[in-house]
Amino acid sequence: MNWKINTLEYTNDSDKGVVTAHWDCTHTETVGEGDDSVSYSSRRYGSCSFQPDASSEDYIAFDDLTEDIVLGWVQAEVVDDHVEASITAQIEAKKNPATLKGMPW
Repeated sequence: MNWKINTLEYTNDSDKGVVTAHWDCTHTETVGEGDDSVSYSSRRYGSCSFQPDASSEDYIAFDDLTEDIVLGWVQAEVVDDHVEASITAQIEAKKNPATLKGMPW
């Protein structure tokens, strides 16, 4: 699974406290090899809201943030197991669809 922060929304003041993080979780699975391979992808995206408090002892200045830090915040808010399970289920449904298209002739 590939988790990524797309963008941050932050306060327009000297603290620049993060109020929203927009995220993606994607996964691609390839079945087969060479010319016979088929890739199946799925994606979940969302956003998490935060209440920044610059007076808190664990506050991290905006310029000191890394994607890993913000991903930690996001994954503490969303149930990452559910997100990843949903992506896996979507890929399985693509690999084994309930209905097919075609003609018998």
